[in-house]
Amino acid sequence: MIRIDCRKHLASATGGLQLDLQMHIEDASFVTLFGPSGAGKTTLLRMLAGLTHPDYGVVEVAGEVWFDSDKRIALPPQQRLLGLVFQDYALFPNLTVAENVAYALAKSQTHQLARLLELSGLSALQDRLPANLSGGQKQRVALARALARVLSRGVEGTSPLLLLDEPLSALDTTLRVQLQDELLSLHREFGLTTIMVSHDIAEVFKLSQQVFVIDAGKIIRYGPPSAVFLQQQLHGQLQLQAQVLAIRKEDVVFILSLLVGQDIVEIIASEDDVNNLQVGDRIAIAAKAFSPMIFP
Repeated sequence: MIRIDCRKHLASATGGLQLDLQMHIEDASFVTLFGPSGAGKTTLLRMLAGLTHPDYGVVEVAGEVWFDSDKRIALPPQQRLLGLVFQDYALFPNLTVAENVAYALAKSQTHQLARLLELSGLSALQDRLPANLSGGQKQRVALARALARVLSRGVEGTSPLLLLDEPLSALDTTLRVQLQDELLSLHREFGLTTIMVSHDIAEVFKLSQQVFVIDAGKIIRYGPPSAVFLQQQLHGQLQLQAQVLAIRKEDVVFILSLLVGQDIVEIIASEDDVNNLQVGDRIAIAAKAFSPMIFP
């Protein structure tokens, strides 16, 4: 459905960055863009949305050319069939929940408003202003408004395109998991093609059929999450990524307090292990795990 072959020069904190991307994304798939901050993920979403133009290249969606530098084609955002959810929600503060969602509907599609509010769990909140909503509720409104835009302008036989820029990053773990379930349900319900930026590997595995890892403006790996993130051969060793929270000495050993995901664990380390460590460092910890004990 989507073909991207673009180059763009970006200014970054460490100097210039040359974005050079070639991608093909299948119709009705859920795709995640993964990688460090400043790698070019959000810029790619903005180029798809028409908010930023590549310096050179082609963007083609469902057989329609949205951008072509050689042919001087650059469709404006309002002519592109997509919905975009920003990190900061970008809701109209003076409009109610229902009015924010209805704003994106065509006049001939206003009958869809009640269904969108119900599917997004917003029916009971439709008369509230954004200032009176929680972060999770605002996220639902932003998502419903993005869906309203693509559904009201949809073309028969074409999967609506939904772009999500770290939509759940500001939410706590419980709410994040709940909204992941709802997002996946909406993706399937409406047959969307969804492209999401995320830094959460668990989220990538749960939602995505394909992931593109972008670093320094280039795609360095892509494929199903299991192929991208997991070792192809098991070696009987458990390896986890962790962040150092504290280092303290007890008798002849050191105790490291580590953040692993959302859990805090403590391990014993030697003086050699901690010599070059500081609080805040990210490390890998490994242990033999031929017969791990697993608890629900």
